[in-house]
Amino acid sequence: MSAPLIFAVPSKGRLMEQTADYLAKAGLRLRKVGHERGYRGEIEAFDGVDVAFVSASEIVGELNRGHAHLGVTGEDLVRENIANASERVTFLQPLGFGRADVVVAVPRCWIDVNEVADIATAAVAFRRVHGRPFRVATKYVNITRRFFSARGLADYRIVESLGATEGTPAAGTADIIVDITTTGATLAANGLKVLDDGVILRSEANLVASRTATWLPETQKTCERLLARLGIAAAVT
Repeated sequence: MSAPLIFAVPSKGRLMEQTADYLAKAGLRLRKVGHERGYRGEIEAFDGVDVAFVSASEIVGELNRGHAHLGVTGEDLVRENIANASERVTFLQPLGFGRADVVVAVPRCWIDVNEVADIATAAVAFRRVHGRPFRVATKYVNITRRFFSARGLADYRIVESLGATEGTPAAGTADIIVDITTTGATLAANGLKVLDDGVILRSEANLVASRTATWLPETQKTCERLLARLGIAAAVT
């Protein structure tokens, strides 16, 4: 076909395996083209699709820039990295795997801080004692700012975390964290608790369509065939 559908799927790890299993259940088998360690592929016996094996975080950028028509990635990554996500992409289907909650957690010893509003109440006393605002460690800078802003919380400072965010309060580099969790066990092991109203987003892997990609008629038809095989009736744009 002259206008193949570009389908970006995770390139490694558990998310790649789960994506492959999800597609295989619909009779759609992924296969790499060329070198086994390469990044291009296809769906066996399904014409018109070019598969791009990309990291889950990079898939968001590919969709946002219109370099891929479809992609499998976490909702948390989309919400964090695309401010106007509803204008740039369409969430077609949650896939039932890759689940993780984005949460606000504080030290368990903060017995009087159980809700987000309690942080705002404690912020004045904290600044008076420590001479600074609360430090919030997170990889989810944009999600955190939007969540706190909606709840009127302004007296804090973001500390961008690229490593083990849950360890930053114990290390003394942050006071509060916003991070992902599946069972809460790692947070508990680090002496942290999730606020009662501190679940910002219940995320999971989604099949996502780009609104900025070039959707030629043949590309659209290929997409419709693919979605039909997957039992998805949603429109892509």
